[in-house]
Amino acid sequence: MGRTKALVEVDGTPMATRVATALTAAGCESVVLYGGNPDELAILGRPVLPDAHPGQGPLGGILGVLELFADRHADVLVVACDLAHLDPSDLGLLIAVARERPDADVVVARGRLVEPACALWRTSSAPVVRTAFDAGERAVHRVLDELITVGVTLPATSLRNINTPADLDRYP
Repeated sequence: MGRTKALVEVDGTPMATRVATALTAAGCESVVLYGGNPDELAILGRPVLPDAHPGQGPLGGILGVLELFADRHADVLVVACDLAHLDPSDLGLLIAVARERPDADVVVARGRLVEPACALWRTSSAPVVRTAFDAGERAVHRVLDELITVGVTLPATSLRNINTPADLDRYP
């Protein structure tokens, strides 16, 4: 993007704020930003937690979040800041399915494909994620294969991620 993605505006609002607002509206108890420069992200008004595995991709981020919240024995909804079109009802559906499926380690959004950047993780899955990570794995989808994973179909429009400046124009 050429700049901090979390601060890129969609319809006049930073992407990270749009996602945080959807999480809050879906009933998430607390919403934090994970990784990034705390000074730069302070403008968003949310706590910024340091990335325990910088440069290790989404799996490193997921592992870091799971380990941060492991002592709470909680569910953690991990959503990438570039999913700026998520609706609270989309996230609410993930939460509802997780309640219906207490055996699931992960409840992950699906569009045409699995979208691991939008998933509810049980912190109890952290040891499996850690083992894979320590063995050199960095692909989230391969770790999902090692866990009890339930897919939830969401509208494709909700799972449009914004990775380039051209994506801003492509997605109204």
